[in-house]
Amino acid sequence: MPSLHPASRIKEYQDFINRVYGLQNDRYFSMWDMMSNIERFTMRGLKGIRKGDREKTKINLVIALSWFMSVMNRLHIDLEEEVWKRFPFICSYCASSPCNCKKEKIETRQKLTIDESRRPRSIREFQLMFEQIYPHDLRTIEHAGVHLAEELGEFSEAFFTHESRHGSEDFDKIMIEAADFFSCIVGVFNSIGLDLANELSLIFGNNCHVCKKAPCECNFSSIVEFRS
Repeated sequence: MPSLHPASRIKEYQDFINRVYGLQNDRYFSMWDMMSNIERFTMRGLKGIRKGDREKTKINLVIALSWFMSVMNRLHIDLEEEVWKRFPFICSYCASSPCNCKKEKIETRQKLTIDESRRPRSIREFQLMFEQIYPHDLRTIEHAGVHLAEELGEFSEAFFTHESRHGSEDFDKIMIEAADFFSCIVGVFNSIGLDLANELSLIFGNNCHVCKKAPCECNFSSIVEFRS
């Protein structure tokens, strides 16, 4: 039976979302609908940050991340691969760990060197990697939220540009912005002191978090009216 556990990999999480929600997504939701849900739940998570409500932040960002994984599945993007290529244990811009962008005032993107021996294997290890690159104690939770909002906008812009032009460069941009958006979700979890892999396993430890079935059997109205 599909389920997530604290040692799950990003690929396993992506496959889980496909097996549990792929059928309902294909039947009921366009790409635009799924993007709308990413934005809807991310903004609710940001509201949780503004109100100092860690539980509201957590649950809404987990739901946003699951809709995001549905988009990755629809586009056949291997998110784990794209995240690693974008952040190979170093900042994607200054190529340092921890990030040195502000201290050195880096103005040009540096060439990345990928050391496969350091590649994280699980969601938890990726979260630890991002904590080393972007230590949470060097920024406020509000700053992490602003960064997440910024990357949500850039991911949405890349998606809408690709939908209107369908160019290969536009698709490449989606993959880059997808990795950035994921990194910011993880960054918020680092800032609020929660283990993302553990929270995913608690919410999705028994198939769909609502109906507990695989594939999900929630009807359309219950999905679109879901509130957290």
